[in-house]
Amino acid sequence: MSSNSLNFQTKSKERVRQHGEVFTAEREVKAMCDLVKDETERIDSRFLEPACGDGNFLAEILTRKLAVVKRKYGRSHLDYEKNAVLAASSIYGVDILFDNVLACRERMFEIWDKEYKANCKKDCSDQTREAVKFILSRNIICGNALTLNCVDENANDTDEPIVFSEWAFVTGSNLQRSDYTFAELLAQNEKSEQKQQSLFDTTTSDEGVFLKKYVSHYRRVQENG
Repeated sequence: MSSNSLNFQTKSKERVRQHGEVFTAEREVKAMCDLVKDETERIDSRFLEPACGDGNFLAEILTRKLAVVKRKYGRSHLDYEKNAVLAASSIYGVDILFDNVLACRERMFEIWDKEYKANCKKDCSDQTREAVKFILSRNIICGNALTLNCVDENANDTDEPIVFSEWAFVTGSNLQRSDYTFAELLAQNEKSEQKQQSLFDTTTSDEGVFLKKYVSHYRRVQENG
C-alpha cells in the first residue's frame, strides 16, 4: 500500500496488523513511476492504484501530468484549465480505510489547485474547482480492491459494488461521464497480456457493467451527482 508523503512507513502497528498498511517512500515512488515515464507524462493516460493510501503514487503521477499541461498549454488559460481537468480525471484510487481516502482526495486537490492558481491566476474559476473536487470524489473510492465492493466504516465489505467513472471530452468543452461497475476487474489483467485494453473497454462483458452516461460542460459535472 502506498500512503503518506512523510518519511515514516507506518501509522500504527494496529493498522499494519489489521490492514497491512505500509507506506512507500518518495524515492521508491519516483523510481517506480520512471518505469512507465512516458505514460505518466501523457495527459489522458489512465492510472488505477488499488491500494492508494493517501496518494503517494497518485500525487506523483498528477504532478507529472500537470507539468506537461503547463508546458503544452500554459499560454492559454482556457486550454490549460481544460487539460488540467482532464489530467485529474484520468487518475483513480481505491483504499479500504476512509481516512486515507479523504486525505488522498484532499492532497490531490491541493496539488491541482496550486498549479491551477499559478497558471490561471485571476482567471481561476471556483466552479472549475468544485468540478475537480467532484471528479476526485468519484475517482478516489473507499472500497476493497480485491472484491471490488465498497466497505463500511469498519472496513468490512458491503453488498454495494465499486463504481468507476470514465471521463472523456466529446465535443468542445463537454465532458462525458460514463459509470461502470467492475465485478471482475482483476480478470482484465490476464486478458491484457494478449490484447491491450482500456480500463473502461466495454467490448468484453466481464470487465464492467455499464450503468449510466452524462454529458455536461466540464465546469458543471458536479451537477450530475
